Amino acid sequence: MNDPIGRAIADYFENGEAPDIEIQTNYTEGELLSPAYFFRAEDEMPLIEKTALNICRGKVLDVGAAAGCHALVLQKNGVDVTALEKSESAVKVMKRRGAKKVVCNSIFEYRETGFDTILLLMNGTGIGGTLNGLEQLLRQLKNMLNTEGQILIDSSDIRYLFEEDDGSVWVDLANDAYYGEMEYELTYKTEKSKFNWLFVDFETLTKIAEKAGLKCQLAALGDHFNYLAQITVEKNA
Repeated sequence: MNDPIGRAIADYFENGEAPDIEIQTNYTEGELLSPAYFFRAEDEMPLIEKTALNICRGKVLDVGAAAGCHALVLQKNGVDVTALEKSESAVKVMKRRGAKKVVCNSIFEYRETGFDTILLLMNGTGIGGTLNGLEQLLRQLKNMLNTEGQILIDSSDIRYLFEEDDGSVWVDLANDAYYGEMEYELTYKTEKSKFNWLFVDFETLTKIAEKAGLKCQLAALGDHFNYLAQITVEKNA
């Protein structure tokens, strides 16, 4: 299986450097992601990530843990955290970095329950792929939570990509899909992967959470249309 991110993480861990990951989408081209970003320390993290780590409580599941930067901070602070990551290469790196609880699996196949906090960062809504997929994801996460549990998830409103100079928003009338449903292609050396990735505005996330019997609150605002949401179970839902 092609695993550009996992291979980039492994190369960076072994060599202290690695080429950038190339990103192409149906809206953008020529973007680059440095593998070093997956190894950032707590003081290098943006406000949204620091806020999320500060309000984690109880037994924590870090979904899509990558090289483990969030899980390792929580572990250092004495938090009971499980790092969930589907990339075998990234999992090996996390273990070598000292992560104690690491599971190699996809969130869509993982069935453990009893978590007080489920953490999904680096545009956590992206894992849903589409609005329908996000609702399914939230319903699954809800079933994995304890009664007073919380989901901490971040995203961005990418409406700015379609704004004209006069403030109007360009709309593709031939496409009835939500504008935040994107098609991604990542390339690292000879490895490629294609997948759907979702950016969702806070209002839409709130509506989807409500459909899943969840309550969505704004926990932090970033500096570029991004935000952190705190999602909890609605009483009697």
